[in-house]
Amino acid sequence: MQHTDTNSILRSFNIAALNEMQEAAHKAILKERDVLLLAPTGSGKTLAYLLPVLKILKASFKNPQCLVLVPSRELALQIEQVWKKMSTGFKANACYGGHLLETEINNLKTPPALIIGTPGRVMDHIVRGTIDCKNINTLVLDEFDKSLALGFEDEMSFIISKLYHLHKRILVSATAAVEIPPFTGVEHPVTLDFISEKAAAGKLELKRVISPTKDKAETLFNLLCQIGGESTLVFCNHREAAERTHNLITEMGIENAYFHGGLEQTEREQTLARFRNGSVWYLIATDLAARGLDIPEVKHIVHYHMPTTAEEFIHRNGRTARQDAEGTAYLLLHAEETVPAWHTEESEALVLKSDNALPPDAQWTTIYISGGKKDKLNKTDIVGFFSKVGQLEKGDLGLIDVKDHMSYAAVKRNKVKQLLKNVQHDKMKGKKYRIAVAK
Repeated sequence: MQHTDTNSILRSFNIAALNEMQEAAHKAILKERDVLLLAPTGSGKTLAYLLPVLKILKASFKNPQCLVLVPSRELALQIEQVWKKMSTGFKANACYGGHLLETEINNLKTPPALIIGTPGRVMDHIVRGTIDCKNINTLVLDEFDKSLALGFEDEMSFIISKLYHLHKRILVSATAAVEIPPFTGVEHPVTLDFISEKAAAGKLELKRVISPTKDKAETLFNLLCQIGGESTLVFCNHREAAERTHNLITEMGIENAYFHGGLEQTEREQTLARFRNGSVWYLIATDLAARGLDIPEVKHIVHYHMPTTAEEFIHRNGRTARQDAEGTAYLLLHAEETVPAWHTEESEALVLKSDNALPPDAQWTTIYISGGKKDKLNKTDIVGFFSKVGQLEKGDLGLIDVKDHMSYAAVKRNKVKQLLKNVQHDKMKGKKYRIAVAK
């Protein structure tokens, strides 16, 4: 059964009411043909367009009615999770590279009302005939500027050319200065601009840290020691640099993780789960982590390498100082490094102390469980099993993240050894699962 009651959906997200941007988006999307929504990262854009999309869907239609195109698999999965949490009764499928095409083809045999996908994979399905476009009347291009930057223009153009019955186009971006390509068919959209200089700046502090050498690893180490045990995203411009920096900082004695597009999907999910639940303080990443990921409450951003564009600088910084929170972004520069011409903001010089102690260990460790939603496991099952069989007390268990075929649970570090010993021979809901420390 489908339901579209906005209040009950908001309650499932523990939200009392829509914010100003979401209200404006809700009204405009329902009323207008073409809408351009500009709003900063973390402001609730996904819910802003999914709620009116829900009102447009018709239960009598048996084929896909709305297509959401996104630049990355992480964003596709995040949107899919938001839709599932809305409990609309309408089926949604996420389509993206990095997992079996056959699995998606089987899922699409029962057509969803909503398809969320990356351009390459969606185009593949259209060519194969596994996505039927004849009833798709609503198109959402989320982070469309990022999709264009990643070179998806041909795929997006092909897909849109096959959507013969579009009545509504919704373009979404966290960047204000965006150019709308002609192939979208959007010429005079109603623009909702919630990105102002004030909003972009928020309560963000900019600090400049000078490294005496071109190899900035030791300066980064000292900076992380001075920051201490708080969630920190360190941005590098290339995958190899992210891994190299991770290895160097690890050798210096600081536990950290790295994240980039070259990792397998399960590795990426596991890394994000560890960072999200506080099992690791520091994540060294490429710009893949700058947007489209569900990473709450990052306190610090470190630009180990300055990005190549002002837009990426804004997106990186958008990971902190969200809503009413405060955050700090550090520009890590060597003595002879030239700041890009587009960077004109003032930043305060930060002199690092020479006697900083190593940061404290994170209090949590992430536990991997080889079962998830498709195995009929939920958070309550994991809490019950870990409490009863694992003998964990209430404060010993942190954030639990249940995926389709695996789950992650944060457990107090000093309780992990005994937990694993207690549960090694027992079954959860009648089935034996592999339970181990996530690496």
